[in-house]
Amino acid sequence: MLEIIPVLDLMNSVAVSGKSGNRDTYTPLQTIYASSSDPVEIANSLKRANAKEMYIADLDLIERNGNHNIYKIKEVNTILPVIVDVETAGFDPQKDALLEVAMMTVKIDENGKFVPDELFKANIRPFEGANINESNIKFLGIDPFDESRDLKTEEEALIPMFKAISKKVKAAKCKRAILVGHNGNFDLSFIYAAAERLNYKRCPFHPFSVFDTASLSLLVLGQSVLVKSCIASGIDFDLKEAHGAAYDTQKECELFCSILNKVTTFMGYPVNMNIDVDYGHEEKDS
Repeated sequence: MLEIIPVLDLMNSVAVSGKSGNRDTYTPLQTIYASSSDPVEIANSLKRANAKEMYIADLDLIERNGNHNIYKIKEVNTILPVIVDVETAGFDPQKDALLEVAMMTVKIDENGKFVPDELFKANIRPFEGANINESNIKFLGIDPFDESRDLKTEEEALIPMFKAISKKVKAAKCKRAILVGHNGNFDLSFIYAAAERLNYKRCPFHPFSVFDTASLSLLVLGQSVLVKSCIASGIDFDLKEAHGAAYDTQKECELFCSILNKVTTFMGYPVNMNIDVDYGHEEKDS
């Protein structure tokens, strides 16, 4: 079945229309879907008309004329990517100690490119009764009980991070953060296990969806190992600093931004659509 995907061309923060690719003659778009050429108004109207996908072309960014429309595009999206890396004393998020956590947000620079923003990090004192697997500790090369590492409890470390990320989500006019990580489901499992131990109900991250930079790197760069993916993307990587949450988070953030910039340059910016699905389930009498 043929599917129609709406297309919006943006120029100088408005939706425009034209013919034959002659962008000098493009004018503000007039459409039955909105009373103005505001792309956010048009996009929301298309959502209400059951549009499932949308393609947005930022003509100013494509033409490299110094302007970009990313802030208008962001108003249509509802998720904020946050890069997260954890170091742990094992692989069981319920039983094994969480030792290091780092989170990093992204922002848009003056050229309309995604770049690393603010870093949050902490070394964490193992929770009471946590398992400590010696093989993991040797691999990381740390003493999990060394107070000179400025250890914090999970509560002291994570709740301020959660609140800071929630503020970033609100400032970006998003609904929720989505975790970005190298094999990100592992990081997400430890974040949510810690939130459950703290009985913290407002964890800002989507409970099961992630952007996995290992999979993205394999798709775009042909590499899945973090150091090889960074090298393939032209990002410096110091092996002596690897396997520390703060350093790995910064490198994963650079990698994610590099991949995202490649994709959006050639494919436009994705738009998160609010879609109601009728799965045909019949309600049963209780």
